[in-house]
Amino acid sequence: MITGSVLIGRQDRVGSGGVFDAVDPATGERIAPAFGAAGAAEVDEACALAEAACASFSATTLEARAAFLDAVADRIAARKDDLVARAMRESGLPRARLEGEVGRTVGQLRLFAGVVRQGDWLDATIDPALPDRQPLPRVDLRRLHVALGPVAVFGASNFPLAFSVAGGDTASAFAAGCPVVVKGHPAHPGTGELVARAVREAVAACGLHEGVFSYLPGPSIELGGALVADPRIKAVGFTGSRGGGLALLRIASERAEPIPVYAEMSSINPVILLPAALEARGDAIATGFVQSLTMGAGQFCTNPGLLIGIDGPALDRFAEAAGQALSASQPVTMLTPGIHASFEKGVEALETHQAVKVVARGCVGDGVNQARGALFETDAASFLADPVLGHEVFGSSSVLVRCKDTAEIKKVIAGLEGQLTATLMMDDADHALAAELVMPLAAKAGRVLANGWPTGVEVSHAMVHGGPYPATSDGRTTSVGSLAIARFLRPVCFQNLPDALLPAALRSDNPWQIARRVDGVVARG
Repeated sequence: MITGSVLIGRQDRVGSGGVFDAVDPATGERIAPAFGAAGAAEVDEACALAEAACASFSATTLEARAAFLDAVADRIAARKDDLVARAMRESGLPRARLEGEVGRTVGQLRLFAGVVRQGDWLDATIDPALPDRQPLPRVDLRRLHVALGPVAVFGASNFPLAFSVAGGDTASAFAAGCPVVVKGHPAHPGTGELVARAVREAVAACGLHEGVFSYLPGPSIELGGALVADPRIKAVGFTGSRGGGLALLRIASERAEPIPVYAEMSSINPVILLPAALEARGDAIATGFVQSLTMGAGQFCTNPGLLIGIDGPALDRFAEAAGQALSASQPVTMLTPGIHASFEKGVEALETHQAVKVVARGCVGDGVNQARGALFETDAASFLADPVLGHEVFGSSSVLVRCKDTAEIKKVIAGLEGQLTATLMMDDADHALAAELVMPLAAKAGRVLANGWPTGVEVSHAMVHGGPYPATSDGRTTSVGSLAIARFLRPVCFQNLPDALLPAALRSDNPWQIARRVDGVVARG
């Protein structure tokens, strides 16, 4: 049931921050019920509860914490039909996409349950005492990772489930033993409330402290700022615009106790079109590109917003094929009126740029908030001369950069900002050139692909969904995959503590039977 409430621990509250409505982006109509926005009072109460829950939640056994993650997954899966129906109305996204997103949300919760049970994330390390070592004895040293503390998670606009209330940031924070306070995205508050109630049910069913989870919906910038500024919050997970991420970074850095903000912000995800591949299968690459560009109105952080190739007949044929495919593409409803307005503004800036040529636009629609795909082209010198041409236009917009030769391709790559992904479209005859580009691309991106489109992000152990600034605020981390747990942990060393006082993972009898590095040698059990 959706009531429009703020969820503070086990309690429903009437938000003190005013009232707001959900909007159907396909029609512009308001969707009942009205929602109460959280205010300063609710932030204070939620953060106090989260702090009170820290000690007990971070001390749970591996099995108890994993069982909690599984319980959240079970309850979300049980609400699939209601979630999909509500999210369709609030986001304009199709049923198949949202059903897949429910599966991804459930899957990543279960992935982290498995990670927790295995225990490797603790990095339990023991250097036993060496009292007879010469010239100096060694004391007993034991180290493991512990939870940072309460985490503020910001729901994303483009993934109302997988990057929202119980998305990857929340799942990885729970796995680390951190209570979570979610700032719900105002574009899909009903969807957010349904998920939040599922999480709260799991907290109660597993006998955990009510402060392990709270949900604060609301549209105001001040709400998010107050949450990050609260001294009881110890880390932040954010997916959104560069402006929003940088604003949170400033707040976090100006606190009496600065805290990390793990913000995924902007990326244009360059695709390098190498000569042999372009010559052999340029039409097929063009078709795949347009499908990737226009999928979901291009509202993916890994959308291919930049193409780079060597000028010549093969690139001409590619541009013509891509233009034809894009011209036939149908417009797609964007997530919110605000996102649509920003897309139109970004496209207009490229259309009117003196160094940019319009290759093609998608079909004109008859609905509101619909994105027409856009493909532009420019030359490498112009691209390098104006940083604006390398800024993200969130939506189905891309720029083709024509380079004179491979040397100019390398210059364009060297001039790029940090990216989430970089792709090489190549054939066997391109391998020598690709070998020269792989590591320069790796210096710019968190994931380097060959002959694929970056819009698919696998939730797995090896995945990196991060990258150098401004793709993320901390290029050493990932927001997708099991490594995401590392963001919410810190190492602690215990020196000469009696065995009974040590955390279970470091006791001599290894009661959790986890892998540990003892005197430099890894052993399990």
